[in-house]
Amino acid sequence: MKPVLALVGRPNVGKSTLFNRLTKSRDAIVADFAGLTRDRHYGDGRLGEREFIVIDTGGFEPDAGSGIYKEMAKQTRQAVAEADAVIFVVDVRGGLSAQDHDIAKYLRLAGKRVLLAANKAEGMQDAPALAEFYELGMGAPHPVSAAHGQGVRSLVEAALEDFLYEEVPDEEALDDPDRPIRLAVAGRPNVGKSTLINTWLGEERLVAFDLPGTTRDAIHVPFERNGQKFELIDTAGLRRKGRVFEAIEKFSVVKTLQAIADANVVLLLLDATQGVTDQDAHIAGYILDAGRAVVLAVNKWDAVDSYQREMLQRSIEQRLAFLKFAPVLQISAIKRQGLGPVWKAIADAWSSATKKLPTPVLTRLLHEAVEFQQPKRAGAFRPKLRYAHQGGQNPPVIVVHGNALEHVTDAYKRYLEGRFRAHFKLSGTPLRIEMKSSRNPFVEKDT
Repeated sequence: MKPVLALVGRPNVGKSTLFNRLTKSRDAIVADFAGLTRDRHYGDGRLGEREFIVIDTGGFEPDAGSGIYKEMAKQTRQAVAEADAVIFVVDVRGGLSAQDHDIAKYLRLAGKRVLLAANKAEGMQDAPALAEFYELGMGAPHPVSAAHGQGVRSLVEAALEDFLYEEVPDEEALDDPDRPIRLAVAGRPNVGKSTLINTWLGEERLVAFDLPGTTRDAIHVPFERNGQKFELIDTAGLRRKGRVFEAIEKFSVVKTLQAIADANVVLLLLDATQGVTDQDAHIAGYILDAGRAVVLAVNKWDAVDSYQREMLQRSIEQRLAFLKFAPVLQISAIKRQGLGPVWKAIADAWSSATKKLPTPVLTRLLHEAVEFQQPKRAGAFRPKLRYAHQGGQNPPVIVVHGNALEHVTDAYKRYLEGRFRAHFKLSGTPLRIEMKSSRNPFVEKDT
């Protein structure tokens, strides 16, 4: 799973600037969950082929007694607990403070691996000002400039050096019929994830056990249904106690993000009594960004009347419009209603995500689509779409070649996506379309 890096430090030392640098200004996932404030953000970072999760925290005051500072300190402690490594950010130009010593003392007691990032050190790599930070007992400071990007790469390399890099399986591995479908159940607290998992484990009479070697405390539960092998990636706090599985509804943002990244298919569980909330939309957005196949299941469907059901369906259409390709099923985990179709939808989503799309068929569909509706002319140019081929699986990627394709509009890409989806009956998986323009041999090269 992706390693987790938490950014910790007193206020105004540049944690958020460093966060934006690590996530390359990608919109952070704002964790507006119960018990968390807006000052805590989650985002994806990448160093070459290596991916990781970054947590940005508010200003940390370990001994804060009350008010908002106490809440921020509580959340920072939670971020430290969730992290694999902590980046302790200090301000070189502001100098060492008593608050830095308090934070260092807390981090030593936490027992986490800590890297000291001396921020705002542009042009000060060998400056005497860095020497005073050795007294924090956190090892040699890494001089960085979050605003200018100086030293950030070496800092991240040092933070990730103890974590094994897991390569993404190639397409041959995806074709292995004995390879289980990795399934993650994601959703807000109290939406019914634990109830659903316990229902599956009991109803299917499964032999479940902990797989050794998984990072952190995530649990992978292998099971089989109707000859299809699955591997459940726990996000609901499933724990083994003796011979009995205990499902604890304990929500962890990091755990959910890691499970989604590690899954093949994500079952996003919604609460019919609560409707679609901001939290649901944030999780759904992360699933889409990760390119995972997804199935929507509305739990507690038996607890709402016809009016509430109609309003809920409208809410899904509006707030989760970007997941319109995902099937929506109504279930009741506690009453074991509607669970059969969920398994079929999961299998169909995985089949769509790994489907082979032949080049001749894609090219024919592309020509038929252009014949029916051509792309808009851009000035003196009209994009010429010549042929298409498959560029990847899970999610499927279709690469279209031609001329002046940079002028193809998003609306036309959605039109092409609809044509491809309809022909191949793709359900439950994102479909990405990439445009590649041919080089014009008559354009003079710069000399």
